[in-house]
Amino acid sequence: MSLTANALSQEPVRYTEPPDELKELLEAPSTPVLRVNPTSTHVLYAYPEGMPDISELAQPELKLAGIRINPANYGASRTLFFNKLTLRKIENDSGEEYPIVGLPEEVKINLFRWSPDGAKLAIMIYLPHTIELWVADVNSGKASRWATNLHSTINTSPIAWAPDGSYILFSSRVPYREEFDYTDPLPEGPTVQQTGGLAAQERTYQDLLKNMADEMKFEHFATSCIMKVEAGKEPVMLWNPGMFKSFSISPDGQYILVEQLMRPFSYNVPYYRFPTCIDIWTSEGRICKRLAEIPLVEYIPQGFSAVREGPRNFQWQSDADATVVWVEAMDGGDPKKEAEVRDQLFSLKAPFKDKAQPLLSLKYRYSGILWGWNSLAVAYESWWETRRERTIFFNPSKTMQSGQIVWDRSSQDAYGDPGKFITEANIQGVWVLKTDKGKQKLYLSGEGNSPAGSMPFVDELDIKTLKTKRLWQCHAPYYESFSNFIGNKVDRILTRRESSDEQPNYFIHDLKKGKVSQFTRFPHPFPQLKDVKQELVKYKRDDGIELTANLYLPAGYSLSDGPLPVLMWAYPEEYVDPDLAGQVKESPYRFIRPSRLSPVLWVARGYAVLDNLGMPIVRRDTLEPNDTFTEQLVANAKAAVDYLVGRGIADPARIAIGGHSYGAFMTANLLAHSNLFAAGIARSGAYNRTLTPFGFQGEERNLWQAPDTYLKMSPFMYADRIKAPILFIHGAEDNNSGTFPMQTERMYSAIKGHGGIARMVILPFEGHGYRARQSLMHSTWEMDRWLEMYLKK
Repeated sequence: MSLTANALSQEPVRYTEPPDELKELLEAPSTPVLRVNPTSTHVLYAYPEGMPDISELAQPELKLAGIRINPANYGASRTLFFNKLTLRKIENDSGEEYPIVGLPEEVKINLFRWSPDGAKLAIMIYLPHTIELWVADVNSGKASRWATNLHSTINTSPIAWAPDGSYILFSSRVPYREEFDYTDPLPEGPTVQQTGGLAAQERTYQDLLKNMADEMKFEHFATSCIMKVEAGKEPVMLWNPGMFKSFSISPDGQYILVEQLMRPFSYNVPYYRFPTCIDIWTSEGRICKRLAEIPLVEYIPQGFSAVREGPRNFQWQSDADATVVWVEAMDGGDPKKEAEVRDQLFSLKAPFKDKAQPLLSLKYRYSGILWGWNSLAVAYESWWETRRERTIFFNPSKTMQSGQIVWDRSSQDAYGDPGKFITEANIQGVWVLKTDKGKQKLYLSGEGNSPAGSMPFVDELDIKTLKTKRLWQCHAPYYESFSNFIGNKVDRILTRRESSDEQPNYFIHDLKKGKVSQFTRFPHPFPQLKDVKQELVKYKRDDGIELTANLYLPAGYSLSDGPLPVLMWAYPEEYVDPDLAGQVKESPYRFIRPSRLSPVLWVARGYAVLDNLGMPIVRRDTLEPNDTFTEQLVANAKAAVDYLVGRGIADPARIAIGGHSYGAFMTANLLAHSNLFAAGIARSGAYNRTLTPFGFQGEERNLWQAPDTYLKMSPFMYADRIKAPILFIHGAEDNNSGTFPMQTERMYSAIKGHGGIARMVILPFEGHGYRARQSLMHSTWEMDRWLEMYLKK
């Protein structure tokens, strides 16, 4: 008996492909991404790479200071790529794309940047042992190589055009450097850490430095040079090598803002918390001003609105020649302290010899700026505890101001969202607010959420009166969203239109003439899903909170056919206001294009799928949302089950629940605290909250402040109650904060130890999401097998 049980507890499984209905959906090509150039003369079509082979993920990889590095080419590993670029004219258009020629074959494109005048396109290409910079002429489509040995480990945006387009700055590997042996040497002693009494509460970061060998490897692979290259010339190094985290060129092209990491490193926090120097260089590489020296940040006060002390968020003022702006916390970065002013913006103009001037005082925490012109900019501030956010107009040419509040609203109020300000590239190629010629109007695009679903719009805002005028809005039976204005005026826009059975395509609207013309004609990638029925459904849970979900029914299904097996999929979200928890944020007219990890795939196998089902966790009086987490989870799920059973779509004995990450955590909890489901699927989750003791998801409190909540929310503590079969899937190299593969291994062991029914699949080389063809095919096969076994049989 014991021999049989042991034999069944692990299986030598090879990668397996799912049934053809699912395999065909996984293999369907992705729709290209469109990007309009700054002058609205051309469009770039970028075609995403399909599923890479597992051998690509198996390449050598270094895990250092919170990042993952490809040591062969000094780039980031696990990068998403495009494998084809084409161009197309907007005006006098023949409808034909033309290729960018001259690029290497089987190209892997990681990054592309338009020149300020839109006439050229910089392209960053990954090769096995180097990263190259290529530049394409937009009119001819011809590309040429400008540089090799680019460096992209800690600098995620390693190329930048000069404002006049005459040269490109890029991060480069250090020239003539000896090859580095990154294998681990024998240790010369133990690794020792010591705390001195200061409370430093940190999230569970992954891939941190562990010893001196890691420090040496990180310093080597983080060190780069900033190089300058012009067409037809050899690159020129601007300054000595350093661990350059970022660089940006001033709008007038005369200066460079540089952030550089310094020692000492830390074994407790990622690289972006290491000591940092912020300098201003001349365009020739001479340091002319040190703005700040930020020490190692191992301590930040508790709370999601907490920040470190000192200056942060350095940036150029986009609409000025050379003015640097940053923000500093006035409350020590501690949200628990009482303060009338939380954050203060400061500015310093070239030649950077005067004292920095206070620019704007903020009641909440700084969350961003959009620059317009010398008398108008937009600042954003927010406060996590209340979910409040404010939008403020201010004058960048004045000092010591509080600005004009434009909107003060809940960030969770989808119906009251005025939209986001539309920006455009100015003549220097930097992004500023889109305005009319007289600078009296600004423009907004938003989702247009309402009880009827999402209806995206474009509004014109009068700067003086703050009144809006609707310029355009989509209408049923389509979901259509704003993409770009075409040209300098606001009477022509590019939109992306889709319906439940029409593939997303781009359209040009002439608002003045009232004409619409189709710009792209991408074919339907999933003909087999064309007759699938999609419905935005609404129902209520027992306490009256309204819930919504996307329901998908197989092609040709009728209620007279009887109940279907059902797969439900969700992801919990915390709310501080119960009145906002049930707002509709979906559209019934979205195209049915399931991703390769989507539960909607199973509609092709004859299942009803209830996706994005409402799973709000609401604050109750003096109780935080998570204090009643499991009760609200069950109430949400019961409402969905009752709705489908009541309509005759579902058989209550044949319903499965699933989720990814926090949705996997939800799945295990629902199986532990209810008997609503016949089976569960939990991908890449965390199940024991004592292993994330200093906060997780939307929970600010630590384990010692809310021990009952942490324990009650942990399905690991209730593994003995999980009787329904549960399938666990996890990437072996998951680097998401809190979701170590050990979480799945321990949860599986706990269920096994109590005699439950579970299966654990660990995908080699995969991270928090799954990318390789073999992994995607096999995980789909595992899920399909599980559903067929427990819902159909």
